[in-house]
Amino acid sequence: ETEPLTSKKNVSDCNEGEDCKENGLLVRNPKSALRLVEDGNKVHPSPGDKGEAAQISNGYSGVQSSVPCNGMGELMELEDRETWSKKIDFLLSVIGYAVDLGNVWRFPYICYQNGGGAFLIPYTIMAIFGGIPLFYMELALGQYHRNGCISIWRKICPIFKGIGFAICIIDLYVASYYNTIMAWAFYYLISSFTAELPWTSCTNAWNTGNCTNYFSKDNVSWSLHSISPAEEFYTRQVLQVHRSNGLDDLGGISWQLTLCLLLIFTIVYFSIWKGVKTSGKVVWVTATFPYIILFILLVRGATLPGAWRGVLYYLKPDWQKLLATEVWVDAAAQIFFSLGPGFGVLLAYASYNKFHNNCYQDALVTSTVNCVTSFVSGFVIFTVLGYMAEMRNEDVSEVAKDTGPSLLFITYAEAIANMPASTFFAIIFFLMLLTLGLDSTFAGLEGVITGVLDEFPHVWSKRRELFVLGLTIVCFLGSLATLTFGGAYVVKFFEEYATGPAVLTVVFLEAVAVAWFYGITQFCNDVKEMLGFTPGWYWRVCWVAISPIFLLFVTCSFLSNPPELRLFEYNYPYWTTVVGYCIGTSSVICIPIYMVYRLIITPGTLKERILKSITPETATEIPFGDIRMNAV
Repeated sequence: ETEPLTSKKNVSDCNEGEDCKENGLLVRNPKSALRLVEDGNKVHPSPGDKGEAAQISNGYSGVQSSVPCNGMGELMELEDRETWSKKIDFLLSVIGYAVDLGNVWRFPYICYQNGGGAFLIPYTIMAIFGGIPLFYMELALGQYHRNGCISIWRKICPIFKGIGFAICIIDLYVASYYNTIMAWAFYYLISSFTAELPWTSCTNAWNTGNCTNYFSKDNVSWSLHSISPAEEFYTRQVLQVHRSNGLDDLGGISWQLTLCLLLIFTIVYFSIWKGVKTSGKVVWVTATFPYIILFILLVRGATLPGAWRGVLYYLKPDWQKLLATEVWVDAAAQIFFSLGPGFGVLLAYASYNKFHNNCYQDALVTSTVNCVTSFVSGFVIFTVLGYMAEMRNEDVSEVAKDTGPSLLFITYAEAIANMPASTFFAIIFFLMLLTLGLDSTFAGLEGVITGVLDEFPHVWSKRRELFVLGLTIVCFLGSLATLTFGGAYVVKFFEEYATGPAVLTVVFLEAVAVAWFYGITQFCNDVKEMLGFTPGWYWRVCWVAISPIFLLFVTCSFLSNPPELRLFEYNYPYWTTVVGYCIGTSSVICIPIYMVYRLIITPGTLKERILKSITPETATEIPFGDIRMNAV
């Protein structure tokens, strides 16, 4: 017991009744202080033995680790968890996850819709008091407990374990439609390798009589029924929505988009199949390339005629908008979905960090980079919209009516097509969209993979490649509905209902479980063990009160005002609202179901069952020199 902690000596023979150090772990002799649980998977200290833990020379109490056994009572070697090769791999992965397609199209649109420059005030306030504290909390939880979104709850508050299962279902819903948007971008990328881009003329087989190319040399007037060649290429050639009558009749599957999506999932599989050591290298390209392209497009946009009109429209403040509740709701929703807590990704990525990594600094750096990227993307988009307004001789508000993917695939694509060197700019733009989407897909699937592998290590820990293959196949098959001629309607439907209110509810319960059940004092002590300092009162107040209120406010606003969906000329029928809320509830329902299940299987009176269910059942191992000690 007086042997230095940093000693490399391994003791192979232990005398009965004594402690020994085995495989770099302080382990009590199984005959004196360990008892096997019924599942034969773990060895836990008996209740009376914690006080008998060996006193180590530095004053810490060395409580034995939970050492896996092989079911025969023999101790097995505890393997070290995989870690990032370099710190920059982690930072790029988190930035790549947070900065996605939504930063390019959603933030600029919401900004000009809600008061332009004035919108930055509620956006910043919501980021400081809501988004960033939740972002920091998830990174700290993942790094300290070193577990995925399911098994981490055994160490925090077991009765909330259903949150982990809900997160996995939400991630699968996202994977079923998000990658289809990348398939559209991939189709555009392939179509860009021509001398003349196909969405610049009205002489193609898919064009109609309403097609009007106002960029042509002829004196063409823009009428009420005019449709740009870019819009017809998007709706009639890529999506082929004219061959569908809506959600009631989706039509057949587009084989072109199916091949594009298959190739995307192939790239995804070979990027994540080996774990963070391979995906951490891929993000060096997928996370940095978009910034190079954004800079090129920003410089090009600023030199276009009429660019100033777009910038003025983007930033001109409308102070009256600040009095409207929906502006604050939009600000809260935008910062929340942009930073992305609640998808299990931050927990998974942080769990591969070294224990004493400064996750506080990481949270501030990555969240700041994300917010700045959103703001700069607005200039990239609106300089081009100003150029479009100049060419059409219209107001910017008329040109900027397209929202969501249409802003990229119609308006921006059309502007690029009519620039000098249009082929080059089209190729790099759609490559940027692909890379923006890919690292977000890596992250979303890694959240599921880490959660399942940590929960069922005896089944999947040695079969990661097989599990990832099965997961990508499931996601591909789940995406088939979005590859139909009416697939764009399905994408819009899932985007609105499958993730929004569900993930807000999940993070609200997560914040409550950590701050009120696990305890804010215990959580701050955990952070101090990792970083050497305790979070200040600002973080404590945010975690305990402000962030949960922030989430409750946004969730209630979502539920009280169900969106009236419309895409192109199609109005979604009423039944889609009912089905949409059913889909959203299908993930959240895991939480109360698991709570009931947990209370049923726990022995004792109702009070004893509740107390046991909210008490951490597994200690967290803390690296200390060459041994690991359990946090108790």
